[in-house]
Amino acid sequence: MEDTSILSKINDLVDEEHKLRMQLASGEISAAEEHERLRAVEVSLDQCWDLLRRRRAAREFGQNPEEQQVRPEEQVEGYIN
Repeated sequence: MEDTSILSKINDLVDEEHKLRMQLASGEISAAEEHERLRAVEVSLDQCWDLLRRRRAAREFGQNPEEQQVRPEEQVEGYIN
């Protein structure tokens, strides 16, 4: 996966986040549905940013960025707790 692909996915997820907020504001979806779907988007965003940072670090230290893989939700989200 290329960094540009990861950045494109990040942009798509941010667009989806904005769309969900607009749908809630216009009454198209419930708050519960928005919350559930936003949670999934936020997890995906965290995973993408984590992968991008690790790829850049690998490159900086002369390692192969292609060896970096998406980490599971439990691991990425566990950084906060």
